Amino acid sequence: MARQRANPAKKRGAKRGRPPKGAESAYYVQPGKRGAVVVLRKACGNRATPKVCGVMPSRGHAKALVDQLERAETAVNDLFYEATDDGIEALEAVLAACRDAVLKKMPVSAARTEELRGSDQSGALPDTPPG
Repeated sequence: MARQRANPAKKRGAKRGRPPKGAESAYYVQPGKRGAVVVLRKACGNRATPKVCGVMPSRGHAKALVDQLERAETAVNDLFYEATDDGIEALEAVLAACRDAVLKKMPVSAARTEELRGSDQSGALPDTPPG
């Protein structure tokens, strides 16, 4: 009889940092306008399109927002499924609080702020698009 190894070798080309198949995140990022990064959550419940969770100034900020949202979702796991007015207001409040916490923890440099503002005269950083 042939002996089996205690730890079988990994498949060739397997990624080490990739999470296991069942533990994929429901959040993903896309490039936005003027170098910003858009954080979205996959469609779930009665939602047909992905939910825009925030527009962050850099990829590092977007990663921090995803981590923050995943922690918030463990506390209130059905927040994205709720379709009532109160549920939608609560979701928007949680998203705003998470965005503010990330921007407070990781401030944006003055040069990057001016770059993101560009020709916009309102002076506000890009936020979630309406809708």
